[in-house]
Amino acid sequence: MDTPYLLVDISAAVAQYRRIAAAFDGTPVYYAVKANPEPTLLLELVRAGCHFDVASRAEVDMALEAGAHPSTLSFGNTIKKAEDIAYAYAKGVRTFAFDSLGELEKLADNAPGAAVICRVLASSKGARWPLSRKFGCAPEMAVDLIRWAAAHGLDPAGICFHVGSQQLDPGRWEPSIAEAAAIFTRLGADGITLRLLNCGGGFPVDYQTEVAPIEKYAAAIDAAVAAHFGDRPALMIEPGRYIAAPAGVLHTEVVLVSRKSYADEPRWVYLDVGRFGGLAETEDEAIQYRLTTPHDGAITAPVVLAGPTCDSVDILYQKAHYELPLALRPGDIVQIHGTGAYTATYASVGFNGFPPLRTVCLPPVGGDADR
Repeated sequence: MDTPYLLVDISAAVAQYRRIAAAFDGTPVYYAVKANPEPTLLLELVRAGCHFDVASRAEVDMALEAGAHPSTLSFGNTIKKAEDIAYAYAKGVRTFAFDSLGELEKLADNAPGAAVICRVLASSKGARWPLSRKFGCAPEMAVDLIRWAAAHGLDPAGICFHVGSQQLDPGRWEPSIAEAAAIFTRLGADGITLRLLNCGGGFPVDYQTEVAPIEKYAAAIDAAVAAHFGDRPALMIEPGRYIAAPAGVLHTEVVLVSRKSYADEPRWVYLDVGRFGGLAETEDEAIQYRLTTPHDGAITAPVVLAGPTCDSVDILYQKAHYELPLALRPGDIVQIHGTGAYTATYASVGFNGFPPLRTVCLPPVGGDADR
């Protein structure tokens, strides 16, 4: 099969969903469609009972086409066109996130009576992929915005936050949960009863090092909610990486192995996939994937890994210490593990003439792949 391509084991992804659903016993799990929107994956997640976090009109359609009921969709993007809000509302979506007055005004006009969830700023310390700048508002602003929502025909449902993707610290949710509890209390004094706490995603997976089990994250969140809330709110979570990443292996071919000078120690290994072909999360070497080759077990030496495009930023790893076998040659296949999330969806459309990363699905046991 021509490379590069992403091979996704659908059964493995569904198993990840079942594990996190069991860990967060009774808490609805909203899969972040942006992580990997493959139709076969969405179909099997619907069958397993999953809900969906959608970020656009297209993702609304993807989830509905997979058989999801609109009541199981949450439009979690806080930056939406008015016409996209109206479109989702017409399709039956009734839960939307916001973090500004401008967004609330669009929701009041285009989704009357909808349940709205205010996203509050949260620290991403401990996360490999921070999300702390672009989304969310300060707690004091959240209080005022929720008051506005209640006064303008919307249903103020609760608070959401996100502590950053690939969050390695199970205790990082606690400060945001405490902050949310304070907001619940302040608004309760005004007669506004919030009922929902969306703890977002960020749950990590093993790349090169083992992370804490998901059960430890669930226990930490449960303990924080119990400590800070009198009346326990309904919870929801929005994992993407946790469900999809372990199910994917990206297959790529070595195009060239070279050195920059006779004295240069690290070899440069150029692959037929790079940052523009789906490995965007190698920016700042944030996500460091595990690699395997046909020569594993042989003598290794340091390498710089790069992609195939005529762009000097298309370098995957040069600071992180990667070693690959000295026997590695052009034509060898390198497998990049843990790439089921945030790869194919990041791939550019035709940069330098290279096509987007192709996805091939291993069908679920007893099922048929759609591609």
